[in-house]
Amino acid sequence: MIAAGDMRPGTVFEMDGELYRVLTHSQTHLGRGSATVRVKLRNLRSGATIERTFSPTDRFQDVRLESRKMEYIYNDGDFYYFMDLETYEQPGVPASLLGDQVKFLKEGMQLEIAFYEGEAIEIELPPTVDLEVTYTEPGFAGDTAQGATKPAELETGLTVNVPLFVNTGDIIRVDTRTGEYVTRVKSA
Repeated sequence: MIAAGDMRPGTVFEMDGELYRVLTHSQTHLGRGSATVRVKLRNLRSGATIERTFSPTDRFQDVRLESRKMEYIYNDGDFYYFMDLETYEQPGVPASLLGDQVKFLKEGMQLEIAFYEGEAIEIELPPTVDLEVTYTEPGFAGDTAQGATKPAELETGLTVNVPLFVNTGDIIRVDTRTGEYVTRVKSA
């Protein structure tokens, strides 16, 4: 059990039958009154974010997630399949759990998946991925005082804005947290 006053960002606990991760935590003391704890929570199954206020003595069941290193191997539309690098098991993860993260998945990519009682709960992508540009318009430097950009479609279907010097066939690095271009890794 964990008291609301002891929670910190990153803490995972169970409340009303659902798993939550603490995103932000602040504790306030009011004059002679009691203290309150305000937390911003993310539901690990649905992805919904909520804010709650608790008494510092409110207690919840803390949860330990098992994190395993996995390799993405393929998808069949409804499920994405990963291979455990130690046991070679191949669990299927529903596409709904991945959400927008599917646009960063590339066959052979290694990542961390957190499990709770055998159920995949959370996917942690690497901070950046290298993807090939499958299509972009040719860039022509013109009267630009600042760095101009153009849209580029990547091998996974993701579209990002890239500098004018990036061409079709180039490999670029994309930040998985923001979905933005970082650098060109290799030119075609």
